[in-house]
Amino acid sequence: MVLKKYFGTKEFYRAVFRIMLPILLQNVITMFVSLLDNIMVGQVGTEQMSGVAIANQILFIFNLCIFGGISGVGIFSAQYYGKQDHDGIRYTVRAKLFVAVTATILFAVVFLTAGGMLVSSFLHEGNEGLDLVLTYQRGMSYLHLMMLQMLPFAVSQVFASTLRECNEAMFPMKASIAATLINLVGNYILIFGHFGAPKLGVEGAAIATVIARFAELIILLIYSIRHTDRFPFLKGLLRSLRIPKDLVKNMAKKGTPLLLNEVLWAAGMALLNQCYSVRGLEVVSATNISSTISNLFHASAMAMGSTIAIMIGQHLGGGRLKQAEEDDKKLIMLTILMNIVLGVILAALARPLANIYNTSDSVHALAASFMRVIALYLPFMAYTNACYFTLRSGGKTIITFLFDSFFIWVVYVPVAFCLVHFTNVQVIPVFFIVNAIEVLKCVVGFFMLRSRKWVVNLVGTKETS
Repeated sequence: MVLKKYFGTKEFYRAVFRIMLPILLQNVITMFVSLLDNIMVGQVGTEQMSGVAIANQILFIFNLCIFGGISGVGIFSAQYYGKQDHDGIRYTVRAKLFVAVTATILFAVVFLTAGGMLVSSFLHEGNEGLDLVLTYQRGMSYLHLMMLQMLPFAVSQVFASTLRECNEAMFPMKASIAATLINLVGNYILIFGHFGAPKLGVEGAAIATVIARFAELIILLIYSIRHTDRFPFLKGLLRSLRIPKDLVKNMAKKGTPLLLNEVLWAAGMALLNQCYSVRGLEVVSATNISSTISNLFHASAMAMGSTIAIMIGQHLGGGRLKQAEEDDKKLIMLTILMNIVLGVILAALARPLANIYNTSDSVHALAASFMRVIALYLPFMAYTNACYFTLRSGGKTIITFLFDSFFIWVVYVPVAFCLVHFTNVQVIPVFFIVNAIEVLKCVVGFFMLRSRKWVVNLVGTKETS
């Protein structure tokens, strides 16, 4: 039967969910707490919520830069683990730390010198007469305080990603859960001034996040130090900063396109939201609500993407090339089916979920409409996400660069820009048209996977059956 190759055995799914569920649970809890944070900030006012949303759009570029830089090196970590080469993993961790520190310094300089200009670019008059000056002030205050969490966030990602690449997904999940709970409690206390604390509003939300990021880093470091027997690559990790020149060149060759891709993709998404914001500040609030809620439903696709990167990367690194191809088909099918179901649920719950927020009816209606569009395209987004991680697992980072950044900058952004600046098309049809491009991206992804160019062993292990 033709369909049989797209479905695995019970043992296969046990292996998948052993990796995927901790990552998914971590993502869901993090995003759920982000949703609660968003709702709490929204209680302070629509302008405050919009200011935080704008600042988070800008910080999102930094977050994805860290993710991209670390993931580029992580391609080698997963394959070295498949080969059981602990020296190789040690070198990759050092490279990740270098990327994390360097990116933090560069982005801090950008935010300090150009943060005001970036926040201002999202501020446009709408139909509800919202206060643009107040939105700007709250956004800038939040951005400056959030800069304090950049370094602990970056270093946490170094250790969490490496542990996951070495089949330890549970503890990074536990550390993340602990951090998000600290963040949630901190928000409740500092935003509203409970238990004798000052009522700090937006600034309180930022301070709570900073505390949570430091807590997560400390938890991960303590665990890593106590378990060097399980993770031998941590022994003598910082005794030297040495990384073999050939490996540096190889990581730079494979990792730089991925790093640039994540930065350009995040910047493209920020620019896309900036295009939507031309239709008014209430659109910023609505896109913030819809994206925060929709991210909960997209969490499974992101967790499956990480699972694909780990499982397929380990197969490729261990020389199991045929198994990598077979398992990839099954993983992608699982991803699509999960997101069809989640898309139906999101569409059905869009308006009730939007109504949770303390804002106007027009913002509620806009947010619900955005979510219904996202629900329609959720399975397509899941497929392109799976294609991206498959290509990345084989080190095809230049192709992934073209696959992601090309579409954002050459197709998505120009289409959105032209529609909002040169037509009178309302924001919902604009959003629908722009998201429809995902279908075209699926076609491109299908042919990229079919080419088999991603089926590559990067660490020199002899191929096995």
